[in-house]
Amino acid sequence: MLALSTRGSLLSTSTAAGARIAVVGGLLESTVNQLRVAKRLAPRRGASLRERFGRLDDRLVFIIGSPRSGTTFLAGAIGSLPGFVDLGEVASVKACVPALAALGPEEAARRLRWILAVARRVGLVGAVRPVEQTPEMAFLIRAIPLAYPDALVVHIVRDGRDVVCSLLEKPWLQREQTKVDDAGVPYGTYARFWVEADRREEFETASDARRAAWVWRTYLTAAREAQSAIEIRYEEMTADPQRVGEELARRLDVPPEPLAAALAPVHVSSVGRYRTDLATEQLAEVEDEAGSLLRGLGYV
Repeated sequence: MLALSTRGSLLSTSTAAGARIAVVGGLLESTVNQLRVAKRLAPRRGASLRERFGRLDDRLVFIIGSPRSGTTFLAGAIGSLPGFVDLGEVASVKACVPALAALGPEEAARRLRWILAVARRVGLVGAVRPVEQTPEMAFLIRAIPLAYPDALVVHIVRDGRDVVCSLLEKPWLQREQTKVDDAGVPYGTYARFWVEADRREEFETASDARRAAWVWRTYLTAAREAQSAIEIRYEEMTADPQRVGEELARRLDVPPEPLAAALAPVHVSSVGRYRTDLATEQLAEVEDEAGSLLRGLGYV
């Protein structure tokens, strides 16, 4: 009995120690991610003391969409306007999205608001409208209006075949990867939290082209659940940045000329690149994985 009692005590102690280590590790990771935010935002030149330390502006602009859909470009264009700031992909938010997505919308909203408040304070972003562009926010779309009722959500949509071309150039989904992104999220073929439970093994063994199409389909499907979101087509933005800029400026309540000018450098040449960049076999896999959504959006 004594031996069993001692063994149980040791196991209990070991479990408690492991839990403490996990907590410390989580706090350390969170701190590191917040420092990444500070490193990127705090050195902004020309920001007034009010902009840095004033009351936080809750009229956030969330740019959502699949990775490589133009989220970074669009957020940068809006963030360049007077009174706005592009937060980039907030590392502390991106790292927490899988956990937040598993919560109910109310609790996810509460935690999201706290994470972003800390990030904005450590980044010295006060009385300016922040533009948040983490693509994974598509999976928190129900939490956003609960956290920020005055927020504006902009969903940028791009032809999934062109998105696949762009994703294939990145190491994020490739095999035998040892790298991690700016939020400490590892690269590789492993099934992310958003992969369907009954297809996780399939995702990990799929071709790179199918896995990239999977990303586009899943992110886009999640983002389209947004209520009252502004939808912008990447292709329309390249064809007529002036018109798109004017329409978006009305929703942002800003003068149209600066935004239209900021959108003007968009990469026109990237539209339709799938015609030359994807092999016939790759294109067939993309359409097999995401053809229904491509057709529904009028791309095929």
